[in-house]
Amino acid sequence: MPARNPASAQLTALLIAPGRALAHVFTTSVAASRAFQILAELKSYPSQQVLEMRLRQLQPEMVLLDLETDLERACELIRFIVASSPAIHVVGLHGRNDSEAILRSLRLGASEFLHAPFEAAVQEQAVERIRRLMGPRPEAPRALGKVLLFSSAKPGSGASTLASQAALALRRLTGSRVLLVDLDLMGGCLAFSLRAAPGGSLLDALAEDGPADQWPSLAAPAAGLELLAAPATPPQDAPVEAARLHEFLERTRDIYDWVVLDLPAIFHRLSLLALAEADQAFLVSTPELASLHLARKAVGLLSQLGFGKERFQVLINRVGGRDGLRRSDVGQIFDCPVHSSFPNDYFPLDRAVTMGQALDPESGLGRAIAAFAGRLAGRPALESRRGGAPAPERPVLSATRE
Repeated sequence: MPARNPASAQLTALLIAPGRALAHVFTTSVAASRAFQILAELKSYPSQQVLEMRLRQLQPEMVLLDLETDLERACELIRFIVASSPAIHVVGLHGRNDSEAILRSLRLGASEFLHAPFEAAVQEQAVERIRRLMGPRPEAPRALGKVLLFSSAKPGSGASTLASQAALALRRLTGSRVLLVDLDLMGGCLAFSLRAAPGGSLLDALAEDGPADQWPSLAAPAAGLELLAAPATPPQDAPVEAARLHEFLERTRDIYDWVVLDLPAIFHRLSLLALAEADQAFLVSTPELASLHLARKAVGLLSQLGFGKERFQVLINRVGGRDGLRRSDVGQIFDCPVHSSFPNDYFPLDRAVTMGQALDPESGLGRAIAAFAGRLAGRPALESRRGGAPAPERPVLSATRE
């Protein structure tokens, strides 16, 4: 998304309008006046939790709020919005020039009041007054978010666990916006694992007739990050178009700092499409011979398909104390770099899944995940903290014969 010029661009806004007749009249007038850029529209008064999430996602400069349908509920939202940081301006909307609505909304901190028929000249005057309140705000373009991909060659290798726990660790470490996307359409269970209640699914976001600016409402809060879940019921026939997936991921880069994709086995068409879009991709294997065999097979397939070795790296999961190959040895077996390894730490992981939360940072696996997230975020100092320092290269896998 190109950076806006605050001095000339439309003011961006979130529209909250349960009154559908009022919303129709207003949006029709905005289409003609072009005074506001409406990023998204809520058709009911949201809870404070939902509103906070939408404001964080969209980062609008103002909220256009229906005062006519329920003035009391609207006033509660005004109190909440004007207390947010950074400040967001509120413009009240009404079907008529209602003196009570004007007085109450302005006293609570609303910046402007507009009423039907919403003449273009009146809208432009309101925008100019709000611009003066905002003052000059030069805005540096925000760096696009990074897309991380987690997949495996053999199902059950723990790619979903590493994806979700890495996302939680990135959120905890950086404090930035993180979106976790469950792209396993047939067997995704991240919503269950994180105890989330999504408003929709990934297929809703990728639907051809779905408006691109509405899909963030489908994401659900989950242990501090946001989750776009897989369908609750596996679809019978749901091909994902490459162009639609590209459009979706480009939009997520604009909104989030980190987009973590949990995918089915790498041989799946959807996984290969996503690999072409990712900034960093990780192929998860375990020390089991079958998993190692399929991982090496996957590396060969990816090479044949034109994906260079710089496009993906291997993660070794569930490493036990008796494993005997060094990481460099595994890299030679795969002819592909091994980025990190993670211990087989069953009980802390079982507790985290049961509670729908991040791993205990003091557990062995929790420390390994934290170190991994530190490397991703460019903060290697995290790895040198107590318990998280990378030890000299040591055996990580059991001996394997070809």
